[in-house]
Amino acid sequence: MEEGSLRVDANVSARPVGETALRTRTEIKNLNSFSNVERALEIEYARHCAVHDAGGTIVQQTMLFDAHKNDVRGARSKEGSHDYRYFAEPDLPPLVLTSAWIQGVRYGLPEFPAARRARYAASYSLGVADAEVLTASRAVGDYFEKVASAAGDAKAAANWVMGEVLASLNESGRDIGAFPVKAESLGELIALIKDGSLSNTAAKTVFATMLREGGPPAAIAARDGLLQVGDDSALIAWIDEVWAEHPDESARFAGGERKLQGVLVGFVMKKSKGRADPKKVNQLLGARAGT
Repeated sequence: MEEGSLRVDANVSARPVGETALRTRTEIKNLNSFSNVERALEIEYARHCAVHDAGGTIVQQTMLFDAHKNDVRGARSKEGSHDYRYFAEPDLPPLVLTSAWIQGVRYGLPEFPAARRARYAASYSLGVADAEVLTASRAVGDYFEKVASAAGDAKAAANWVMGEVLASLNESGRDIGAFPVKAESLGELIALIKDGSLSNTAAKTVFATMLREGGPPAAIAARDGLLQVGDDSALIAWIDEVWAEHPDESARFAGGERKLQGVLVGFVMKKSKGRADPKKVNQLLGARAGT
């Protein structure tokens, strides 16, 4: 249309109201304007109706529209492909696809993103937004599932993959296939948090070391003195030191200012370099204050 060379081929087939079967059609070729399309269709439709009303038969053929005479006339019959001299290519054998082959291809297709998102919601109890991020690419989804399996905690695995992992990938420009922290190793790191061996803060330090150097998270945590301490005697020793170093806060806390408990826990965590189990520290401080 931009070049002023509109060409339209319009098909017509008339049938009585209520009849469902299609009747023979004709095709009007090379109409060059919208008004000509409208005029030609109206004339050919009227011809179809008149032939049917008279008990005649419409012949399938190609028609031409004469805009000057306002008339549609037959150009050539159009019976089938043989009229166009079609013939089979002798060098191409017939292509026969068996049902078994089609089923094999279907079963070999990867899981589609929509199906994977639905499965994540059902199997891992993940929200729509989390599932969208984790299925943005097949590789990210595969990595997440391995992490979740190794960690035994799908939600924690999702948080780590969407947080630390994707942030590192964005910063480095690497593909997840070349990510230095293997999915199984990240799962082991999350498991260490779950069983209380590592705090979240210490785990992030271990993760940074895994990015730089690689290696199993438990060994890194042990080597760098990051394993969480839950032994009461060690925790009490740190609490005693904090109690002695901060007598004003300790006295006020013992006197009933419970809001200072968080401050004292912070002092203990700093003294232990993040290794103290904060839950047990809270319990021991509460016991010391008689709560």
